[in-house]
Amino acid sequence: MKLYKNKRILPYLQIAPAFLLIVGLLGYGVFNGILESLQVDFSWTVEAYQTLFGNSAFWTSLWYTLYITFVSTMIALLVGLCLTHFLYPYLVKDRWKAVIWVPMLFPHFAAGYLIVLLFSDSGWISGLLFQSGAISQLSDFPNLVNDTNGLGIIMTYVWKEIPFVVLMLLPVYVQMDERLKDVVLTLGGKKHDEFLTAQWPYLWPTIIEIAIILFAFIFAAFEVPYLLGVTFPQMTPVLAFDWFFDGNWDQRPVAFASMVVVTAIIVMLTIAVYSSTQKYRHRLMKGS
Repeated sequence: MKLYKNKRILPYLQIAPAFLLIVGLLGYGVFNGILESLQVDFSWTVEAYQTLFGNSAFWTSLWYTLYITFVSTMIALLVGLCLTHFLYPYLVKDRWKAVIWVPMLFPHFAAGYLIVLLFSDSGWISGLLFQSGAISQLSDFPNLVNDTNGLGIIMTYVWKEIPFVVLMLLPVYVQMDERLKDVVLTLGGKKHDEFLTAQWPYLWPTIIEIAIILFAFIFAAFEVPYLLGVTFPQMTPVLAFDWFFDGNWDQRPVAFASMVVVTAIIVMLTIAVYSSTQKYRHRLMKGS
């Protein structure tokens, strides 16, 4: 009972059940994946990693995954930041919040299927253009879904993640001291000086954290690339899925190894970014 009366320990006790559940499930999955990647024919070996790193399909898939992830994350961040910057006086009102967050009601798989219905060469938009005479046949519509450039995948993630970016940035804008902007304008600063001097120092740590969240989610995602991707190149989670279920048991440790590599990239990037942003936050709190 004394622990519950301790105000320093109480917050940690309150989040402990959820923390243990999440870390337990995630930790078990990662630990089991590492074990499976290191076992071949019931013996310990790094053969799966040697096979993986010598596989050109894996490197093509990894670079393709990085490209999809980077482009989707950057576009979502840029559009979300612009929407929040110019519309946050309206977005603090509940009715406008409902409008901007409607995409969050749809699962990613449903959002991907909606992109197929809208932007495929036999979808709604191509049908409207054909009926209006803008294109002579449906095949004239540009290939935006199941294309090698991953445009359908990118559109899905951008549409889904913009509301998340707004959701994360809105509290930062609400808590900003409006007097800082007045000081910049009084001293002869322009609109861009107002943003760079009075807002950006408070925004960029949150933007970096949002970028990491989006990067980790998209980099390890499966359902949207599986629905909207092509047979080659594939995003790494889809490639690992194919290796795991192709019927060749020798490929299963390689499939686990590929996802261990994906997890390691996410963890290392998260640690590096989190440590740098925390140092900046401490300096910002001290006024430096």
